[in-house]
Amino acid sequence: MKRIGGLVGVLGLVAVWWLLAAMEVAGGTIPSPWTVLHTMYTDGWDLYGPNFRITALGAFKGFVWGNALAIGLAFLIVLVPWIEPLATQLAILSYCIPLLALGPIILVVFGGRTPTVFLAAMYCFFTTMVGTVTGLRSADVASLDLVRAYGGGRWQQLYRVQAIAALPNMFAALKIAAPSAVLGAIIGEYLGGVDSGIGVALTAAQTAYNVPRTWGMALAAAALAGLGYAIVALVARLVTPWTAQEAR
Repeated sequence: MKRIGGLVGVLGLVAVWWLLAAMEVAGGTIPSPWTVLHTMYTDGWDLYGPNFRITALGAFKGFVWGNALAIGLAFLIVLVPWIEPLATQLAILSYCIPLLALGPIILVVFGGRTPTVFLAAMYCFFTTMVGTVTGLRSADVASLDLVRAYGGGRWQQLYRVQAIAALPNMFAALKIAAPSAVLGAIIGEYLGGVDSGIGVALTAAQTAYNVPRTWGMALAAAALAGLGYAIVALVARLVTPWTAQEAR
């Protein structure tokens, strides 16, 4: 039923898109879905393939770095509770800071594709840290007491009970972080300093006022974000199959 609902939603969006294009809303700057798809087909893999691959690689690196730091800090907070106020403030700062202002600084200092990876990591950090901390603290008290009764220490409680209890929350956060990493990578490409990527291709299409290609690149970005979400969701189903059963 959920899949049918999702399909109906997608078809509804496409229908609205087609209607807006037919009505020439916004001065005719909304091309029809067919025009966009035809332009994507004409441009071919020679345009989309390299740009898609470069952005995906930058988003993946940022996803790995940002989430690794977030999960590591979450475990450290549980082990050393007195650092939580400082860690929380840092996480909130990373979430609230205007990344478009921070990105140019990173570009000047490091250059190259570092801003792409850095912004992708920043967009992941807060959500994953909060989700993992919440999951670690959701562990069953009786299970923790049982480990303690058998002589288990803080580490045994952490990896035998709390780490497993945190998996559903952590994967829920990672599913959000995957599209966020793509967004961060594209914004990093917008800042300049690189000559390829979806962000660069989007800028070039906008500069040339190639509206169908701009929409095509936007669809490519959405597809990449959706692919990241789907991969994490698949891994979550394999690692935490009990959550899928509970959802039913």
